[in-house]
Amino acid sequence: MIVMKFGGTSVESAEAIGRVAEIVRARMERRPVVVVSAMGKTTNMLLEIGEMAAKGKRDCLAYLGELRDFHLRESAGLGIEKEVNSQFKELKALVGGLMVMNEMTPRATDAISSYGERISSSIVNAFFHKAGIPSLHWDSRCVIVTDSRHMQATPLFPQTYAKLDSYMKMAAAPVIVMGGFIGATEDGVTTTLGRGGSDYTASIVGAGIGAEEIQIWTDVDGMLTADPTILPGGYRVETCSFAEAAELAYFGAKVLHPATVLPAIEKNIPVRILNSRRPEVEGTLIVAEAPPSSTPIRSIACKKNITLVNIVSTRMLMAHGFLRRIFEIFDRFETPVDMLATSEVSVSLTIDNTRALAAIRDEIQEFAEVSIEESHAIVCLVGENIRKIPGTAARVFTALKDINVRMVSQGASLLNISLVVAASDLHGAVESLHREFFE
Repeated sequence: MIVMKFGGTSVESAEAIGRVAEIVRARMERRPVVVVSAMGKTTNMLLEIGEMAAKGKRDCLAYLGELRDFHLRESAGLGIEKEVNSQFKELKALVGGLMVMNEMTPRATDAISSYGERISSSIVNAFFHKAGIPSLHWDSRCVIVTDSRHMQATPLFPQTYAKLDSYMKMAAAPVIVMGGFIGATEDGVTTTLGRGGSDYTASIVGAGIGAEEIQIWTDVDGMLTADPTILPGGYRVETCSFAEAAELAYFGAKVLHPATVLPAIEKNIPVRILNSRRPEVEGTLIVAEAPPSSTPIRSIACKKNITLVNIVSTRMLMAHGFLRRIFEIFDRFETPVDMLATSEVSVSLTIDNTRALAAIRDEIQEFAEVSIEESHAIVCLVGENIRKIPGTAARVFTALKDINVRMVSQGASLLNISLVVAASDLHGAVESLHREFFE
C-alpha cells in the first residue's frame, strides 16, 4: 500500500484531476490511499468569505456563489451536482450564521475551511469512477481523530490508527480517496490540522496503515537546492534525510509541511516528493539516512516576513532569570521564536507572528529596552555534512562578504547554519550562497 497526496495545484481543475487519475491508475496494484487538498485557492477564498461575513459584508454571498459555480463547472458531467449544491447550501447557512454572530471563532474557522477538502475529495472520487478507477470515498472526519484545539488540532494517534485499521479492513475497492487537512474530535466536532495539513494527513494515514511509501505530489520536481520563488534554476535534490527535510520544511521549504515527517520517522516510511505535471521525474526521496553528499549543503531554505526583536538590560548583568522572564512572556502570548542570539545583558530573537508583539514589547519594557526591526528574512543552509566538513562557515561568510548579516545561529542544530538578512538582501544572499555551494 502507498499513500498519494495531491496538493491544491494538482487538483485545481477538471484537467488537473484528469492527470491525477492517470497517475493513480498506473499505481493501482499498490493499493493507493489518495489524499487531496482543496481545489486551487479554495481554502483562502473560504476564509476570506468567512471574515467578510463576520464583518457583516453581504458581498460574501456573491463570492460564495462564484466559488459554487467554479466547483459545479469543474465537476460537470460527474453526476454529483446535487451533492455539490448540498455542500454549498450548508456553507451558505454557516456564512449566514457568521453574519448574525459578527464573530469568526476558531471553531467557525475550522467549520468553514473544512469544506474545501470535503468537496474536492467528493469530486476526485467521482472523477475516478467516471475514468473507470474503482474507488471509495472516506470522510476524513471519521478516521482522523484530534483534540479540540481548533485551527491547529493535534491528532490522537492511538484512536486514529484504530479507526484507520477498522476502515481498511472494510475497504472493498483498491483505491481510497479522502480529504487532507481535516479531522474531528472524539465528539465529532470538525477540526483542522493547520495550513498545509494535507501533507500531515498523508503521513498520519501512511503510518496508520503501514504504507510502503508516502508520496507528496505537487507542482515542482521535488525538493530543490534553493527556493524557486527566490532563485529559479535550482537543482533537484535526489535524496535527503528525514532530519534535513524537517529542518528545510520548518525554515520555509514549501513542498513539505513541517510536521509531515514526524509520523513517517516513527514508522520509518520513505517519503517521496513528485511533480503531478511531470510524473516521469523521480522526484526527491526522503529516508531515515541519506547517502553521503559531496557538498556540505543539501539545500537553502528561506523564511520571509521575519521581525527582529532586540532586548537589552544592563541591570541584568551577572543576574539570573533574564532569559526565563523573556520567554515566559513569549510563551504566554503563544508566539514562537525562530532564532536566538544572547549575551550577558542582551538578547536578539526573530519571530514571524507579530500579532501579539505590541503587548509583548510593553511587558518586556518593564525591565529592559526593546527595539524592533521589521522586513527581515532568515536564510537557512541545511545539510548533515555541515558538521563534518571543515571550513563550511568560512565559505558562507566569504560568499556573503558584500551583505550585512544581522544575526547568525550555528550549533543549536547540527544540521544548519541560519542567518538573518534584510528582506531587500534576500535574493542576493541566496544567489551568492547557491553559486558558492552548488555551481
